[in-house]
Amino acid sequence: MSLDDERNSGPFGGSGETRTRLPEGEGEIRRTSRPGRTSSRSLVTVVGVVVLLIAAIAFANRGDGGSDGATGDEKKPDAAATAPSGEKPVEGKNGGIPSGYGHDEQGAQSAAANYAVALGSADMFDKDRRRGIVQTVYTPDEAAKRQPSLDEVYSGKKFLTSIGLNPDGSAPEDTKFVSRIIPVGTSVKSFSGDSATVEIWYSSLFGLAGENAKNPVSESWFTSTYELRWVDGDWKVADFKQKDGPVPVGRDQRASTADDMAKAVEQFGGFTYAR
Repeated sequence: MSLDDERNSGPFGGSGETRTRLPEGEGEIRRTSRPGRTSSRSLVTVVGVVVLLIAAIAFANRGDGGSDGATGDEKKPDAAATAPSGEKPVEGKNGGIPSGYGHDEQGAQSAAANYAVALGSADMFDKDRRRGIVQTVYTPDEAAKRQPSLDEVYSGKKFLTSIGLNPDGSAPEDTKFVSRIIPVGTSVKSFSGDSATVEIWYSSLFGLAGENAKNPVSESWFTSTYELRWVDGDWKVADFKQKDGPVPVGRDQRASTADDMAKAVEQFGGFTYAR
């Protein structure tokens, strides 16, 4: 496996190269113009939102003993690829990573989502934590094969400085390093007992938060395909590949200041369990 392949293990893109995204126009915020909305359209929008909220509240407050004559099983929503299944999350953890997934399609999806979060986290830039993640996420054979090249990639001075970090992997003074993956949804492409292929669509936040950051926090979108194997009572990653997108249309929201972004990183912790 080449060094470029290992760069796809993190949130840096699917092209096999490290990508440092800087705001266009030397930090100038680009906004798209939109036609003004009439007051009648605004009123219709507000009324529609209110109606949806009322309906949602009424549905949420409806008890199991409703008068519609439906049984408890009939009231349960059908499981969907983008909806929670209602199953209890795993209880075990291995090195801080949720483990002990169900030997079924849902368990495979949960494993893929949580392993993606771990592989795309800032912990991958810490030598000891990285090794713990690799040992937990990959099959034993794959972990032994990937560990040396991952250590080389994540400790390379050229790579670290290209993304704005110090040569030792630490963040420059008065900045905070951000590397997070936010799963949006999963899809089982194939399942056959002890093996599964799962796609996960997610957004990635990556960069430095701070006034003097050379690589400001930016958002990217990717889809990763995980080949999973059932090994020693849990799902493990045997291989995966990554591609860009799907990428949603950006709204004309003003970018937050470096100070606000740094505060958000401190105030909002990342999730440890997805799906």
